[in-house]
Amino acid sequence: MPEPFDWDILHRPSAMAMVRGQLGFSWMVLSGRLAQLTDDQYFWRPSSEALTVVRRHYTGRFRSLGSGEWVAQWPDEPDHRGPRTIAWLIAHLTETFFERWEWTFGASQQGRADINLHGNARDAVAWLTHWVEAWQDAIATLDEEQVMTVGLSQATELDAGEPFGHVVLRLNRELIHHGSEIMTLQDLYAVAA
Repeated sequence: MPEPFDWDILHRPSAMAMVRGQLGFSWMVLSGRLAQLTDDQYFWRPSSEALTVVRRHYTGRFRSLGSGEWVAQWPDEPDHRGPRTIAWLIAHLTETFFERWEWTFGASQQGRADINLHGNARDAVAWLTHWVEAWQDAIATLDEEQVMTVGLSQATELDAGEPFGHVVLRLNRELIHHGSEIMTLQDLYAVAA
């Protein structure tokens, strides 16, 4: 069960409070929908070409992302426009939050390729929840000056060259963007089934 949204944050007059409020509210909405996610929805393919999470030896023409038995099919082109499953979208959000947490607040040793992914909805949602909440808790400890620190996150070259607040906003955008895709796929699955 997700923690309730901190409505009080809406009355705090700072840029970081607004950013944290956006993340918290967006996560509350998405996690509410994910709480009901079934394995059938998780793996449903809106087309036969949809990127998904598969067992390591079934990646097909794609690279694999992940370190365990289950991996995400990863395209070579950075702006791949093909459809994706909910499983792939959850995997992508999980590795994004994990890598940013690791290279900002963690040991700065593991990257996105080291993430463990899951072959069922319950465990995948629990793992995503873990990393989103770890990120939320960690950024809540920062003061406004730290948020403006260039290079606080070393996860990517882009992160290292910009104020940390931009990294937080980018992760918010990822959650909102891919969360919307997940909820749309859930709706499409409901009418296709």
